[in-house]
Amino acid sequence: MNRRNFLAAVSGSAAMGSAARLAAGAATTEHPVPVRNPRATSGDAIEPEWKERLTISVGPDKADLAGSTEKAIQAAVDWIARWGGGTVRILRGTYRFRNAVYLQNNVRILGSGLDSVIVKEPSITAKLSQDSDWFDQEITFANANGLQVGDGVCLRVKNMSTGSTEVIKRTLVARNGNRYKLDSGLRKNVWLMGEPKVESLFPLFSGENIAGVTIENIALDGNKANNANLDGNYAGCIWMQDCNKIVFRKVTARNYNGDGISWQICHDVLTEDCHSHDHTGLGLHPGSGSQRSVIRRNRMVGNDQGIFFCWGVRWGLAEKNYIEGSKRYGISIGHHDTDNIVRDNEIRTSAEVGILFRKERTGAFQGHRNVIEKNQILGIGKESGIGIDVQGQTQSIKILGNEIRETQAPSKRIGIRIGPETEGITLAGNRIEGFAEQVLDLRKKS
Repeated sequence: MNRRNFLAAVSGSAAMGSAARLAAGAATTEHPVPVRNPRATSGDAIEPEWKERLTISVGPDKADLAGSTEKAIQAAVDWIARWGGGTVRILRGTYRFRNAVYLQNNVRILGSGLDSVIVKEPSITAKLSQDSDWFDQEITFANANGLQVGDGVCLRVKNMSTGSTEVIKRTLVARNGNRYKLDSGLRKNVWLMGEPKVESLFPLFSGENIAGVTIENIALDGNKANNANLDGNYAGCIWMQDCNKIVFRKVTARNYNGDGISWQICHDVLTEDCHSHDHTGLGLHPGSGSQRSVIRRNRMVGNDQGIFFCWGVRWGLAEKNYIEGSKRYGISIGHHDTDNIVRDNEIRTSAEVGILFRKERTGAFQGHRNVIEKNQILGIGKESGIGIDVQGQTQSIKILGNEIRETQAPSKRIGIRIGPETEGITLAGNRIEGFAEQVLDLRKKS
């Protein structure tokens, strides 16, 4: 799917929503002279729709590249990228990763469904024995504890000036004894007084500052029982940052001690027909600053939260998704998450809230102008649970034609709660059943 077809799909699917129409308009810059039947021209990104591109296969045997680790898949990615893009086909088998596969522009990862499974190896924790300054490109372990050259690692250390925790992701590329060289400089002080910890934590697939990537038809297992936690700002089964034109399709992401699929400051991301389940973090994490995400027909089961709109997630569409058994919230919307459409989703048995509008610092930071329509919110776990909770100074929210139903004893459960400082909350055509209070409107009545 190229950019033009992707944007056309977004525009067509959102014909009934003003926010999605705005997304299509904001993403399109038309040349006054239409380009028809283009030729491949040196340096020009506009080119024909090629029917066939390069493909290279990776597998335990009988593949172009034989292997069952990240090294073989990384070699295939780099080879395909060298020639301008194409497909890395991952054949049936189980692949065990000690580091992420770092994606490149215009590369498609195509698995063999649930028969191609990538498993994260158990994490290793090691302590350092010497200080390293921000300009250093090496660290020294007291005991490397089984870490090897080629491993992906995450360093966490207290910033002695602010007290906050610095997170640094690197790869071990060389060593002398317990001295290990990193792939790039630290750029943060890693001092023993900051109690640094090094762990072999990383996403299974990772990308930064790239475009035109597709990951599809593959199973990713985070092996959470044997791995420490690393949240979705840094990792997940898939983690992307500062990317655009990304597609995740028919990906099974499971059991990560963190998020399932996370994209940060990524634009025009399409996530469809994926199954993200049993993570300690978020099922799908459209991260800070991500514009025009389309999240369609995915299943999110047994996560802390199903879909988490982070900061400044705008002009997005979440539709026809199935979310079940979230430990806290089915869908969460907050800080500057504006002009999104959430429609025709089925959200079952969230523990606390089906759809939450988070309370932010001031009204300027709230998630304004979102549309919540034609969703089913069925069952809330906690006795004080809420179907849709609009908190803070949230403004201009349309809640239209939703079915919000509770089959347990009503207890203290509320169908829709409207906070006292909210404005312009429109309710129409909603069916609310089985709650102690259908709608609790806390705004002052004039």
